[in-house]
Amino acid sequence: MKRCAVTKSILFCTFLGTLFVVGLAVEPAQAQATRTWVSGVGDDANPCSRTAPCKTWPGAIAKTATGGEIDALDPGGFGTVTITKSITLDGGGGQVASILAAPGLNGVNVSAASGIVILRNLRLNGAGGTTGVAINSAAKVIIEKCDIFGFTVGAAIQVSVSSGTLQLKVQETTLNNNAGGITSKPSGGATVNASIERTHADANTGGGVRVDGTGGGSSNVAISDSSISLNGGNGLNAVSGPSGNVKVDLTRVVVANNTGNALQSSNSTGGTSTVTVGQSMLSNNGAAWAIVSTGQLLSYGNNQVTGPVGTGPTAGGIQPQ
Repeated sequence: MKRCAVTKSILFCTFLGTLFVVGLAVEPAQAQATRTWVSGVGDDANPCSRTAPCKTWPGAIAKTATGGEIDALDPGGFGTVTITKSITLDGGGGQVASILAAPGLNGVNVSAASGIVILRNLRLNGAGGTTGVAINSAAKVIIEKCDIFGFTVGAAIQVSVSSGTLQLKVQETTLNNNAGGITSKPSGGATVNASIERTHADANTGGGVRVDGTGGGSSNVAISDSSISLNGGNGLNAVSGPSGNVKVDLTRVVVANNTGNALQSSNSTGGTSTVTVGQSMLSNNGAAWAIVSTGQLLSYGNNQVTGPVGTGPTAGGIQPQ
């Protein structure tokens, strides 16, 4: 009996030891930090700590917990990235933390259903890439103090959500020399609520801002203290669809020297398209405004308008509200 007890004790201890060793092996693989770092001289094999940073955004995301933050320690190009969870990417102030897109690729893909994604202090260089920031799904996306340029195929920011409601905030950001500035085209009944502040959608080969309901989703967009100028198409193009209504409000916005119309509101394919504008400058565009079908373009009567007058049902002057 004593020999049996000893044998059982040895087996039990061996079992516990095995569990302990397995636990040690598994735990590091599961652990993710809430804050990680990248560096131009880092390595994705590192733990992404401040003293042992990673090399790329994708490398760091794999080691960062949901809702965490990745910070750049120094200037560098940290790679294109697909984001599938709540996270913050911060390039840090006063330096160049960039994303250089390869031909045919987007700079940032956001596919984070129900997630909150923050992009701050980043430079996205298209260099033949397709779209700067492609937002496919998320609960909230904040783009702050970023420069997005050189995406000659798509827009600097392209919103294509297909379900739910996206809250989009773009502030203190420049969107220059792309195929387009910002495009919001939700589908499947999705809604985009967007606020654009102190942002410049300028010198793009296409339009500056396009709010598009033809995909079957709706958009509500507020633009303030910004510029939409020097674009190769319309400054603002609001287009509704049969099941997608669009509404855009502008205040203290400079819309100047666009090849197309400064503002265009169209509901020729159905739905409602409403644009209101106040305390803004519409200067020397192809035309100040265009109203297509029964789209609404409403003025608070306190704007400065120069250059060719608009076209549409109210060509003599947009209706005050």
